[in-house]
Amino acid sequence: MYYIGVDLGTSAVKLLLMEGSGKICNIVSKEYPLFFPHPGWSEQNPEDWFAQSMEGIKELTEGIDRKEVAGIGFGGQMHGLVTLDKDDNVIRPAILWNDGRTGEETEYLNTVIGKEKLSQYTANIAFAGFTAPKILWMQKHEPENFKKVVKIMLPKDYLAYRLSGSFCTDVSDASGMLLLDVKNRCWSKEMLEICHITEEQLPKLYESWQVVGNLKAEVAKELGFSEDVKVVAGAGDNAAAAVGTGTVGDGQCNISLGTSGTIFISSKDFGVDENNALHSFDHADGSYHLMGCMLSAASCNKWWSEEILKTKDFAAEQAPIRKLGENQVFFLPYLMGERSPHNNPDARGVFFGMSMDTTRADMTQAVLEGVAFGLRDSLEVARSLGIHIERTKICGGGAKSPLWKKIIANVMNLKVDVPENEEGPSMGGAMLAAVGCGEYPDVETICNKLVRVVDTVEPEPELVAKYEEKYRKFRKLYPAMKELFR
Repeated sequence: MYYIGVDLGTSAVKLLLMEGSGKICNIVSKEYPLFFPHPGWSEQNPEDWFAQSMEGIKELTEGIDRKEVAGIGFGGQMHGLVTLDKDDNVIRPAILWNDGRTGEETEYLNTVIGKEKLSQYTANIAFAGFTAPKILWMQKHEPENFKKVVKIMLPKDYLAYRLSGSFCTDVSDASGMLLLDVKNRCWSKEMLEICHITEEQLPKLYESWQVVGNLKAEVAKELGFSEDVKVVAGAGDNAAAAVGTGTVGDGQCNISLGTSGTIFISSKDFGVDENNALHSFDHADGSYHLMGCMLSAASCNKWWSEEILKTKDFAAEQAPIRKLGENQVFFLPYLMGERSPHNNPDARGVFFGMSMDTTRADMTQAVLEGVAFGLRDSLEVARSLGIHIERTKICGGGAKSPLWKKIIANVMNLKVDVPENEEGPSMGGAMLAAVGCGEYPDVETICNKLVRVVDTVEPEPELVAKYEEKYRKFRKLYPAMKELFR
């Protein structure tokens, strides 16, 4: 049987076709536009997601017996606000995870409601990208639109709804809404009251591997699939990537170098850091995880190369970089503000330390190192909790760069294990579908069977020491500039 993993990303939907054995048969990517109607705003049209996903699934399954497709699972960009009216029409463009418009609402939740109460209700505090502040923003700024809201959902759940008719979400993705009681895996009644919404407006909650329904008859007919194809809840992109890289069970770590950058630590036990610098979320394996998320990671390198240097040849830009740990140029990677650990939507990107002999390669190196330092900030929070990490998996577009993997290993002093496939969320979505369809008994089993490490990048003691000194300097830059970002 075949399983489809749908990774609904920020710039494109990536679709993966997997056999039950774990063999990847095909991968297709379909792009769609991203809109920035005001500085710091970020929106997409949910209809674009569905249209491109349908086209992508058709292309993905060309040349196979489509009746052999058994299940579809998801990984998806988190936190986005998708609202539907009584006729299931999208009310307004989706407000995305990297949208920074909710500064006032975030401040209200953290100061008036209070971080202590938020953490008590949801295990997290408010960040500008989370869904709850967006709901409050819509109430205040678009009251006529808000009156029409009958269904509130997350991006990947819009696809599940269009494919199956099931109004659903999973606990890992719902954890990022600031509406979920993460510890008890249920909606927080207190948060619903604070946001003036009802439980009826929110989707039914599932574990990530659970079946939410079958394909609608008309969708199955259009795709040439059986109506028995199961639609599985799926997971938020980072939890799905963790499944795809085998980061399940206790004390496992994954670093994702995608549009955003994350450090993801799986745990059998529920836990919260006292400053809520890391997110405490439910995991797709039925347990929990801690996650540090920076809003701009591989997107920093994409911006630098494509917008500033006007090239898409990332490898050629990195080729002249030789002297690691000796760069005098620093880069603060806060192009869209920052989440972990600073929680500051007003933060911005900064180059620091240029001189007359600074080269193009130095600047490129600074961008790669700045992202690594930003991820190290979150790792330090985890270490302060007594969490001991010695190695990490890695995935995402940035993980295709051998140089960047080497920088990550030495900045963080971790062994970096490279999985056989770096598809992350789409692979995780397909694996969750295989569990939901009964091909495997649970998430840990499929991870143990299918995920293989093909390379390990080891930190080098001399380079680790050099980067330790650089990191200490990097840590002083944000506090020095914080007031200037206001």
